[in-house]
Amino acid sequence: MSKELKIGIIVTSIIVAFVWGFNFLKGHDLFDGKARYFNVEYNNIGGLTRASLVTLNGLKVGKVVDIVLDQSKEKKGQLIVTFSVENDFEFSKKSIVKIYSPNPLANSNLAIVPNYEGETALTGDTLLGEIEESLFTSIGERLDPLQTKIESAIVKADTLFGGINKLLNEETIKSVNASVKNIAILISELRQTIQSVNLIVVENQVNLKSTISNAKDITENFSKVSENLSAIDIENIVKKAENAVDNFNELSKKLNSTDGSIGKLMNDDKLYNNIEAATKELEQLLRDLKLNPKRYVHFSLFGKKPKDYEPSLPDSLLIIKE
Repeated sequence: MSKELKIGIIVTSIIVAFVWGFNFLKGHDLFDGKARYFNVEYNNIGGLTRASLVTLNGLKVGKVVDIVLDQSKEKKGQLIVTFSVENDFEFSKKSIVKIYSPNPLANSNLAIVPNYEGETALTGDTLLGEIEESLFTSIGERLDPLQTKIESAIVKADTLFGGINKLLNEETIKSVNASVKNIAILISELRQTIQSVNLIVVENQVNLKSTISNAKDITENFSKVSENLSAIDIENIVKKAENAVDNFNELSKKLNSTDGSIGKLMNDDKLYNNIEAATKELEQLLRDLKLNPKRYVHFSLFGKKPKDYEPSLPDSLLIIKE
């Protein structure tokens, strides 16, 4: 071999090694014919870089090959991530590719969440992409509304303290001091009242004990009365009371009716008037008998026949005699 041929072979080997190394660092393995390539679109790749790992259920299956900006008008500004899968594991086009961070200090990686329904994903297909929230991202998103609330609370507190400073002038302070003194006087008077009440309780302790004892005796007596009342046949008493009420109602009906003599006497006006007239006439007869007894009683020791007496009674009595 000539010297020029040797130099050419060496230069060609260096160029091939350089191209292979460059593509290997980019994630392309030129000697691996089984590799498949897929695309995913993201609005934000969250620190994903070329040569980031691609995992499937925690197993490394490929690398990120390229990241470019979408130049189309509809999706301008979005990022297209191309990654390779170096094994024969099959999944459908409905599978999701998530960007995740294994720890806060490491770069982000891709994780394939496989789905086996539908058509099988082939080289060149575009899969669905999602971004998994990291710990710091989640904490930051939760701290943002808290920060807003804290700022609002600080503004309100500043306004409140400003209003308090306006209220706390000399007159207000004097009024507050006077109110505090009045409260102190009130507390002192309340203590004196409590002491007086305590003295009254101590002095009347014997009376209170006797009163409580009497109340206890009264309660026991009420309890005994209640027991005695519970022993009485209440049902029988109620039945007797109902019978008495029924009898009274029956008597009232008979008195109101005109069937009996008492009912006629109470309800018949004629009979009442006749009895009243007879009573008056009997009264007149008794009065005349008292004033003129000779008209009605004759007495003679010698058997002399008395003269026939013609009575001069009132017209009402003459009517009765006829």
